Amino acid sequence: MNPNAKKFEIKRLRKTDLSTFNSLVELFNEVFEEEPKPRSDAYSISLLSNPSFIAIVAISNGEVLGGLTAYELPMIYGDYPEIFLYDLAVKPEYQRMGIGKGLIQSMREYCAQNHIKEFFLMAHEEDEHAIEFYKSTGGKSQKVVNFLYKIKEY
Repeated sequence: MNPNAKKFEIKRLRKTDLSTFNSLVELFNEVFEEEPKPRSDAYSISLLSNPSFIAIVAISNGEVLGGLTAYELPMIYGDYPEIFLYDLAVKPEYQRMGIGKGLIQSMREYCAQNHIKEFFLMAHEEDEHAIEFYKSTGGKSQKVVNFLYKIKEY
């Protein structure tokens, strides 16, 4: 184990965790180098209240070190849902300390507890670090082409 690793707790966010959720979104903006977009507290609370939305953080002494967001999707091929893991990030200074693996493990546990057979995610082909990480956690890659339809610029 890395001697510099921090102890952290994995926690699923609820509607009362608005401040922590805002910190997670800030972390995503920082790690993914995205400009912050307007988002009201009311929208964030409604998202956190939605049982199909999953937000999980790795936290230490009130600091969000990493986190993920995911969506439970009803499927037509069986009477079970799948999970689409949308975002996963760890602050650069805390990467390679087991936090990302802890977040993936928390998603596995969530799926097992809720009788969900699988979860999936997408990684950009050029993001070799992410692809290496997902393979190291047991993910199996599939060749797909992702199409994005922009409806309106905000």
